[in-house]
Amino acid sequence: MGDWLINEGPRWLILGVWIIINIGLFAGTFVQYKHNDSFFYLRLLVGDALCWARASAACLNLNCMLLLLPVCRNLLSFIRGACARCSHTASRQLDKNLTFHRYIAYMICLHTAIHIVAHCFDFERLLAAYHGSKSAQAISNLPTTPNVNPIRDTNTDTTRELFKTVAGISGVVATLALILIVSSSTDIIRRSYFEVFWFTHQLFVLFYLAIIVHGVQGIIRHQINTLQHNPEKCYLNYDKWGSDASCPIPQFAGQSAKTWQWILAPFVLYIIERGLRFFHSMQKVVITKVVKHPSNVFELQLKKSGFSAEPGQYVFLQCPSISQLEWHPFTLTSSPDEDYFSVHVRQVGDWTKALGKACHVDEGEFQQAWKMPKIAVDGPFGTATEDFLHYEVSVLVAGGIGVTPFASALKHIWYKYQDVNSEFVLKKVYLYWICADMHAFEWFQDLLMSMETQMQQKGIKNLFFYNIYLTRGWDPNHAKNIMMHDEADKVDPVTGLQQKTHYGRPQWDVIFPSLVQHNPGVKIGLFFCGPKGLSTELHKLCNRYSQSESTGTKFVYNKENF
Repeated sequence: MGDWLINEGPRWLILGVWIIINIGLFAGTFVQYKHNDSFFYLRLLVGDALCWARASAACLNLNCMLLLLPVCRNLLSFIRGACARCSHTASRQLDKNLTFHRYIAYMICLHTAIHIVAHCFDFERLLAAYHGSKSAQAISNLPTTPNVNPIRDTNTDTTRELFKTVAGISGVVATLALILIVSSSTDIIRRSYFEVFWFTHQLFVLFYLAIIVHGVQGIIRHQINTLQHNPEKCYLNYDKWGSDASCPIPQFAGQSAKTWQWILAPFVLYIIERGLRFFHSMQKVVITKVVKHPSNVFELQLKKSGFSAEPGQYVFLQCPSISQLEWHPFTLTSSPDEDYFSVHVRQVGDWTKALGKACHVDEGEFQQAWKMPKIAVDGPFGTATEDFLHYEVSVLVAGGIGVTPFASALKHIWYKYQDVNSEFVLKKVYLYWICADMHAFEWFQDLLMSMETQMQQKGIKNLFFYNIYLTRGWDPNHAKNIMMHDEADKVDPVTGLQQKTHYGRPQWDVIFPSLVQHNPGVKIGLFFCGPKGLSTELHKLCNRYSQSESTGTKFVYNKENF
């Protein structure tokens, strides 16, 4: 249980506090509007729909305030740097920033639905008030301006009245923007049509502008003379309003817009964030080399003045000649110890294919005379992989192209290990790479082969262990390789590496006990980059194999998020 708290406790604590705050704010606002005398007459017309609308609006203000904070990458990098010196557990929560961002968005969707339904009832009941009880008719027909009932035409319909108000138009705009943003944020669209995801997300500006102006017209009106006109005592004596000194005519005023007060601070922070990104993007970046790799992958080696990164971090790239607006995330595959930084780009979409063409990838060996496109770089930004040096044993698990963050980590480990003056906690590294296509081995193969050769030359045997798994795409030639897969072979016939390729999926129920057996009493950091299904499985296994008190081995799960 204690180890579950290490892996899951902080995240669920944060989510629990956030949910409790939402429930408390909703309930408190509901009760406030339910018993506030200044809204007595409006409640008389629309009932509890007013309370539901205002309670959901309060929660919308809170969550719209929080929504931008998890995507302020520079702010998170600053906090990560500060937390790294005081609390490793706190810094790990920053790796879940996109998870929190999505949860907040779901909460906004929930309260938006409640808000819309409540106001639909409001408008229907406001129109029906002209044909309702005599008290409702009296309050609706008051000659005061503004009137508590914003609908002044008894022969209209609610749809027409909706589009007569700033609140109605801005509400429709905000809802449509929200639907487009959320519907284009699914994993399928984000991974297969990143441009659609990116462009629709820019509608957040329209969404925020719409909710800021949503309440400026003040159609939610409260009574301002409750001390002179007690509504609970006077509402039945509507025929004496104005003639009876104890029941003067009730006066009303529109409620002022408050949303801007909630979102001003995070919006300013986000503007500063975008300003920093723009400043970084304007700094000169030089493409020093382009290396073509198999499997439609090419490597960009870049230099930028003052650029400094930790292993496993990522950057955003923009190529103005392709698009002035699009920024795409790429993991750094170079080590901080090298005099350049690099990314590996797989040509699978329109933007990456256009970048490959602009960099002359298919024109043979790199030539200095080639005219390279202008590249803008924003970053670097922190990820979970940064923390791999904090554990005595680190287990790196990658699915397919998810191995890219670990290229930088492995290079950095080797540089640190060769520095006799370097001191670090890490003693062992295990790499498990699961690939669906044998061609995916090719671009990463050189790094593994180089590490094998150098460790063999230096007599290092217990630092780095790796296993590669080919899950599908076999043909008769592969079957022949399986038959040859025995200890007599010096190298693997598929990869050329000393470690043999495994065929099929990893047997995690065998691997985890083996890790526990060979590393008793050690806290093991497991770092994963790959598909969601495997992430869920590994997360559960980390929790399960941390429960044993006899061995004392603990697993701490870390996942890459982009």
